Amino acid sequence: MTPPLYSASVPVFGHYLDRLGALVERAAGREQVLAARLAPDMFSAAQQVATAAGFALRAAYPLAGRDVPGDADHGLDRIGLGRRIVAAKLALDALPPEAFAGADGRRIRHRAGFAELDQSGVEYLHLFGMPNFIFHTTMAFAVLRAQGIEIGKADFDGLHDYPHGFRF
Repeated sequence: MTPPLYSASVPVFGHYLDRLGALVERAAGREQVLAARLAPDMFSAAQQVATAAGFALRAAYPLAGRDVPGDADHGLDRIGLGRRIVAAKLALDALPPEAFAGADGRRIRHRAGFAELDQSGVEYLHLFGMPNFIFHTTMAFAVLRAQGIEIGKADFDGLHDYPHGFRF
């Protein structure tokens, strides 16, 4: 049986990294939107994408009892972000499900900003890792949408289906 925290992390991160890659590709020809921000003190769309990709690894690797791999600098342009996403997916694919056995009770000590945290694997995934990954993914989506890239919920989750031009 596949360990529950593997099932709740690696495949979910992989799915949304694919979605994030597709969102970045929608910026083709308008790469300047990747430098845009929702507010002056927030990350740019590109940095949101890079941070989300990093969080996928930052969440999954400790759950597997492994050190988070170093983050290669692929750049923050569309091509570099695509490479970063592919590298994150490959790193996730390298994690064997059996490494997650007992992860729910594994203690994970880490920093959240300036806070020092000590969480069980369950708390770490559900209260820190996954919410941060989804936050940065959502912020990238929001910036791109605010910049006029025609994307919607179907582009975000890859599951919804709406006719072209549908609006709420």
